[in-house]
Amino acid sequence: MAKHKTPLLDQLESGPWPSFVSDIKQEAEHRHANPDGIEYQIPVDVCDDLLGLLEMSYEDGETHWKHGGIVGVFGYGGGVIGRYCDQPQKFPGVAHFHTVRVAQPAGKYYSTEYLRKLMDLWDFRGSGLTNMHGATGDLVWLGTTTPQLEEIFWTLTHDLNTDLGGSGSNLRTPASCLGQSRCEYACYDTQDLNYAMTLEYQDELHRPAFPYKFKFKFDGCPNGCVASIARSDFSVIGTWKDDIKIDQDAVKGYVKGEFAPNAGAHSGRDWGKFDIEKEVVALCPTGCMSWDGSKLSIDNKECYRCMHCINTMPRALHIGDERGASIFVGAKAPILDGAQMGSLLVPFVPVEEPYDEVKEVVENLWDWWMEEGKNRERIGETIRRMSFQKMLEVTGIKADPRHVQEPRTNPYIFWKEEDVTGGWERDINEFRKRHQR
Repeated sequence: MAKHKTPLLDQLESGPWPSFVSDIKQEAEHRHANPDGIEYQIPVDVCDDLLGLLEMSYEDGETHWKHGGIVGVFGYGGGVIGRYCDQPQKFPGVAHFHTVRVAQPAGKYYSTEYLRKLMDLWDFRGSGLTNMHGATGDLVWLGTTTPQLEEIFWTLTHDLNTDLGGSGSNLRTPASCLGQSRCEYACYDTQDLNYAMTLEYQDELHRPAFPYKFKFKFDGCPNGCVASIARSDFSVIGTWKDDIKIDQDAVKGYVKGEFAPNAGAHSGRDWGKFDIEKEVVALCPTGCMSWDGSKLSIDNKECYRCMHCINTMPRALHIGDERGASIFVGAKAPILDGAQMGSLLVPFVPVEEPYDEVKEVVENLWDWWMEEGKNRERIGETIRRMSFQKMLEVTGIKADPRHVQEPRTNPYIFWKEEDVTGGWERDINEFRKRHQR
């Protein structure tokens, strides 16, 4: 029998979609049944009281989690988010309900054995409730008490060789797509760069020293499987310099209906005969493609590398061989305002060990941001306040026509007269001509 009546929460189980309420109720029943004989280190009714507290919040139209109180593990300024209930007498199971962020492996690859060990630890010393994965990227453990934090940290680091993730005004846990381990589109080894940057900047990850949070995310190609361009302050997106590879015979195969477009991903209904003009050429954002009935042509200097044509006809088109990445800066995804995309900082950079080119850009950005950034101001907000041109100067990156789409109307870039000579002038004039449509 349920400890608390929750008629408002019960309504959330009535729709067609999976409900977090059902998940919490299931975990509550499991903890009471305790088929594995676990000696729970926090109240057995933690999930029951969580439901009761949430029901009260719905009834009152306000939260009952109170602010204030710093909690963590010795030597770390991040990784644990303190949370306390303002009704501890009524809901003692959630008087303390701290969140623990656990660093995820690069590409989020887990073995079954490793996952079982993580979950056994959390069942023993926490609520058993998890978020796989949080928006930051970490494995999020929801709900434990203060005395359990050091015990959890010891087991994670000494027995499971696992670290805490980031929280607070520091570097958050870097995240990457699965990259070259599984994906033929990956233009660099995202997992290796993710791992290298995590090790390089451990101090910034665990000891907050920034004006506000800072996120790395590494996408192997413009498909953006970790949405780095919209969700990270420093986004590294794989790209290529040379031409898209074209297999003209395979193109004809798609036109004749021999191959399913989109690798069969949209085969749930009959979409009719594949129309290369309508589904590929007309949808190119720069209009750089053409089909004469027997040959597909691409004006590669106009290509934005959006991946649409490659995704639609993967047998016929493939990324080029001269591969690297573009670096974007300043994105964030606030709940109320929605995603704000990053601005192009470095059009192309080789991504090879020891990744010095990437690290140099990062450290120059940090030096400037920590000097000029206001409290709780993301680096993108500092850039907008101080100017994109100023940020380019401090990072040592020269303004490039590819930084902007319309040079005469873009407010970020102002070329100095002494810089706009010779090759620069020719490049800018050529860029303007191409985009006068």
